[in-house]
Amino acid sequence: MSAPSAPPAPAASPVLSVLALLALLAGGAGLPLLLARQAGPQVAEAPLERPGFPEERRLANVRQLTFAGENAEAYWSFDETRLVFQSTRGTLAADQIYVMDAEGRRPRLVSTGYGRTTCAYFLPGDERILFASTHAAGRAPPPGPTPEQRRRYGYLWSIFTSYDVYTARTDGSDVRPLIVSPGYDAEATVSPAGDRIVFTSSRDGDLDLYSCALDGSDVRRLTDQPGYDGGAFYSWDGRRIVWRAPPQEHLDAQEFRELLAMQLVRPSRLELFVMDADGAGARQVTRLGGANFAPFWHPDGRRIIFSSNHHDPDGANFDLFLLTVDTGAVERVTFFERAAAGGRRHSDDFDGFPMFTRDGRRLVWCSNRFNARPNETNVFVADWVD
Repeated sequence: MSAPSAPPAPAASPVLSVLALLALLAGGAGLPLLLARQAGPQVAEAPLERPGFPEERRLANVRQLTFAGENAEAYWSFDETRLVFQSTRGTLAADQIYVMDAEGRRPRLVSTGYGRTTCAYFLPGDERILFASTHAAGRAPPPGPTPEQRRRYGYLWSIFTSYDVYTARTDGSDVRPLIVSPGYDAEATVSPAGDRIVFTSSRDGDLDLYSCALDGSDVRRLTDQPGYDGGAFYSWDGRRIVWRAPPQEHLDAQEFRELLAMQLVRPSRLELFVMDADGAGARQVTRLGGANFAPFWHPDGRRIIFSSNHHDPDGANFDLFLLTVDTGAVERVTFFERAAAGGRRHSDDFDGFPMFTRDGRRLVWCSNRFNARPNETNVFVADWVD
């Protein structure tokens, strides 16, 4: 699932555009996909060292891994030698799923190249990945919210009912359906314990969290409160889940139902919640206001890193924060704010989608710091300072 503030898709690569045109003239539908698999996202020969900001005392040895387009939701493989992420670039009309090594090298397209995709994750053994895609409903990406809908409701996410969860080998072959229903099925992540998947679905008329076995069987509903429950991750021991949802006291249930009927949701007010892996003991752990999302557990099981704009309620400046669950203490981690004309801050400065390594020594996240062009988002890795 995209961030609450999403930049527009970048322009197509000139080289791939010419090659794609030649393919169309030749009547070949498979060549653009083959070229995308070969070329992949633009990356440097090696990760590029970037200067840290003085306030970012938790981050050391910052390295940039991707260098063009919109790249998001980069997550480690189980052995932490590779990353899976989504990217929009080149001839592709919407996000597709790529795998690259931990240094940003050898990227490869692993989704079909058709429709829209989101939220990829490695399965145990690192031979397959899972991801959500709309490709079975058509090659063209389904359209997002209309200008009229945005004028009426503000910023919106699309909850396409054509999203289902698939698995594929990491070379892009053997794409298989895994989690399928008539409604929205997406935002799937895997327990580090290697036994369960958690995902969001509208199969029962709401947007709730469910878990299932690795083969898609044994589906269990975990949440049942009205409103959107999503972006869930297991703790490192597999015993707890953290996710994002609107607080019930701030939920406009009628508007939620209206938007869901249009395959939309408004994510302007989200807080973080935790529960046991079986759905028991659910409780709200942030009360910050704004949009708080992309939570991920620190390996110590006591802290959660997440992205939020609560410190910039009038804009869309998202930074990373660290929550101590038991005390509610919140520490700011990133301080990416560019000065605009007149001394005002940019409204779209973004740090989000963090994930620790199992030993807590490295953090991968996505940011639009050091952009070569406006509206780009790239993948970064840093050493974590505790």
